Amino acid sequence: MELFDLTGKNAWVTGGSVGIGRGYAVALAKAGANVAIVDIDDRTGEKTAAEIRAMGRDSIFVHCDVTKEEEVAAMAKTVVERFGRLDIAVNNAGIGILGPDETYPKRSWDKVIDVNFTGMWLCCREASKYFIKQNETDPVPLGGKIINTASMSARIANCNASYDGSKGGVVEMTRALAAEWGQYNINVNCISPSYILSPMHASTPVVVRERIRSLTPMGYMERPEDLYGPVVFLASKAADYITGVDLLVDGGHTLNAWLMPLSRQYAPRVSPEEEIVSLKHDMDALEIETDEDGINFDYHPEIANAYKAAFGIE
Repeated sequence: MELFDLTGKNAWVTGGSVGIGRGYAVALAKAGANVAIVDIDDRTGEKTAAEIRAMGRDSIFVHCDVTKEEEVAAMAKTVVERFGRLDIAVNNAGIGILGPDETYPKRSWDKVIDVNFTGMWLCCREASKYFIKQNETDPVPLGGKIINTASMSARIANCNASYDGSKGGVVEMTRALAAEWGQYNINVNCISPSYILSPMHASTPVVVRERIRSLTPMGYMERPEDLYGPVVFLASKAADYITGVDLLVDGGHTLNAWLMPLSRQYAPRVSPEEEIVSLKHDMDALEIETDEDGINFDYHPEIANAYKAAFGIE
């Protein structure tokens, strides 16, 4: 449908090599866009760019640490020089560092805020410069689409203050920039996923995944594929009149505190085996082995240990 057609559009995706970022990149390419993969992992970034090119779209990998102002500026220049213009900026790079706040090191706080919040703002700012500059020569000033990755953790307290606070900041930053930049025909929105089977959750035990399914009305863990529609929608003409919105994509997980256990009348649309297809793809790209459930407790031992302690797993 023409309304969702991104043919001829040019995008970047930060944190684009695996997980949510790769999902965004694949979705945009499927809709017709050329996509620059922006990441700090050169090997997986190059692999994902090659994957996009194999789909018949133009793609490059650009190494960039989003916390470094000069690298963000250089990345944007490289993308525009390659594609000729920028139409869509998907700012997704993010991290989480676990730990209780009463003993949380300031260096960990600074790192999470630098990547998740300040780095995202730098990418938004750089994209806006090109959108505004392009308006000067476009017959009809088209502006552009900025899409940031927030989290359901902007609405519920489920990690720690650094992560939840940074994601809450992304939502409010998105709203502020949307209000400020609407005059330039720039739409600024964000997407808030739930627990998603990206490599970050490769160390999540099976029993925890089962608990997440049991507390999610749609009945399965979120996959990068579940964000295909939302990111294409927000990048397309279909969302031209939508700005400052936090699009929550959580399968209903945050709807209730779930005092009563959920029940099901029908099998979920996605089985546990289908959940892990993209996760296994990403772990293979990272050259990290997983078991049949897509689990490697050694990849993120801090996550594995936290869940094991909370769930009494030996």
